Amino acid sequence: MQIHTLDKAQLIHEVQLGSHLSHAVEGGRRADFALMLAMLSPDLLETTPLDTPPAQGKTESELRAYFELPPAAPLSSTEQCYEHGAQQAQAFHDSGLSDVRLLSGLQPTALSYPPQGTKGMPEELYHNLSGHERRLLPPTETTRVPASPQDLYLSLLQAKRFSEMYIA
Repeated sequence: MQIHTLDKAQLIHEVQLGSHLSHAVEGGRRADFALMLAMLSPDLLETTPLDTPPAQGKTESELRAYFELPPAAPLSSTEQCYEHGAQQAQAFHDSGLSDVRLLSGLQPTALSYPPQGTKGMPEELYHNLSGHERRLLPPTETTRVPASPQDLYLSLLQAKRFSEMYIA
């Protein structure tokens, strides 16, 4: 019975000791200090503060549907962003700033327009390269080889005929 009460009395934090630990250090009572440290839990998972994850709420798409909000503005430009930007510029020239605000609320444009045709590099760096260095850069999109099984069969036949002609 006494063993179970000692297990329940195990200390988890030194805060539970209060000022007794510091008084033992100041008073030079090494036995009391050693006893109090021995009573602390050796399990690091008990002494490590763990934050509980926040409760699962609604996702952004569910909240947008609930409040009837339009889709979020894209962060980087797409083809539609250039079209919407041209429409907003035309609306500004035709009727002013209020129409531009209305169009930007209905059809939001991108927040960033990165340079195009610079193979992912900053524009200043790309234009500082010579033509030879630009030519050595890898292409941004891979070119797909138009191949089919019939074309492969014809290519193999041609290769076989050429090898027969040059070997003989």
